[in-house]
Amino acid sequence: MYRVGIIGLGYVGLPLAVEIGKQYETVGFDISNTRIEQLKSGTDRTNEVSVDELGQSKSLIFSNNAEDLKSCDFYIVTVPTPVDAHKKPDLGPLIAASELISGVLAPGGIVVYESTVFPGCTEEVCVPVLEKSGLVFNQDFFCGYSPERINPGDKTHRLTTILKVTSGSNPEVAIKIDEFYQSIIPAGTHLASSIRVAEAAKVIENAQRDINIAFVNELALIFERMGLDTTEVLEAAGTKWNFLKFHPGLVGGHCIGVDPFYLTYKAEELGYHPQVILSGRKINDGMGAFVAQQLIKRLSKAKLLNATTRILILGITFKENCPDIRNSRVIDIYKELKEFEIEVDVHDPEADHGEVVQEYGFELIDKPEFSNYEAVVLAVSHNYYLKLEWEGIRSQVPIIYDIKACLSKEISDLRL
Repeated sequence: MYRVGIIGLGYVGLPLAVEIGKQYETVGFDISNTRIEQLKSGTDRTNEVSVDELGQSKSLIFSNNAEDLKSCDFYIVTVPTPVDAHKKPDLGPLIAASELISGVLAPGGIVVYESTVFPGCTEEVCVPVLEKSGLVFNQDFFCGYSPERINPGDKTHRLTTILKVTSGSNPEVAIKIDEFYQSIIPAGTHLASSIRVAEAAKVIENAQRDINIAFVNELALIFERMGLDTTEVLEAAGTKWNFLKFHPGLVGGHCIGVDPFYLTYKAEELGYHPQVILSGRKINDGMGAFVAQQLIKRLSKAKLLNATTRILILGITFKENCPDIRNSRVIDIYKELKEFEIEVDVHDPEADHGEVVQEYGFELIDKPEFSNYEAVVLAVSHNYYLKLEWEGIRSQVPIIYDIKACLSKEISDLRL
């Protein structure tokens, strides 16, 4: 029976630790003392795990003390893998986690990585760090890769209901890792032939979705010039059985807006310059500015653009019904509007006010008075917003821009 150490207790690591803690002795480790204290008190700021679920993991302890990891023999790394200002992989958290494990790793230990990486990263980057322990790879310790597939805020597709891809550094340990995940994932597993195959499978999942959204975003750019409603065009095209039903929008978050750069980084390192993937990223990264410019044009046409113009943005998280603000592209709308020296307020019932100040440098408002604004931008379709009395708001606000196309056409003036 393994004693498991989970390194990183965010949107991925916490649900994993809770599930594993139902069957195995588990140490949930995070470098944030605040995070550890919150979890010990039964509070999960990510809203991925309820108080009841936390209580069901009788064999789970939370700690930020590396000494508590020494008795573990099965480690799972779930730290973030962001990109830097130049859109290059930032492997700092991954390397730091590997260094932490190298200090406590004992003979026979297994280290599995779940963080999204480029193909080859586990064996080329992480293993050499683990070898600082003095142990020999595939002799004294072993590795695996099992990509996370958590969808933040999704209460239907959860850890236990999503098929898990697994892999190991040799055939024997691959089977052990696969059997371990089978013991906690009722949905089952898919054992990949190698760590590199599993790494590649993960990174293309989000790259594929990114490209599909980029296609419909480009359609929105084209149809706007044609005077066509993109939603109506997609609804008509969607009546064909094999038409892929994607919708235009802002593509942010810690996965879809980031992962493709891990694949393109490795491709360029090998001498190939990706065209389709990078073109899709360029389109998606430009949608916030497009939304802002559309709104500016409409305000100007309605003679509402002046020194006192005020705009309200509803939502700052990267997706609906989720408090995660990482890499939210709503900020692009905010910044573009501020370039025109327009006063912009932002409201979000899901986001943490302190995190928004730290990440983006402005305060969220508590309760908007809609009559004070020339325009309202519905940027994130939280259930909270969908339940608002939009007919009443419509009577108070001259222009409503519904980015998600979730309101009726009678309510919204603009939509992607």
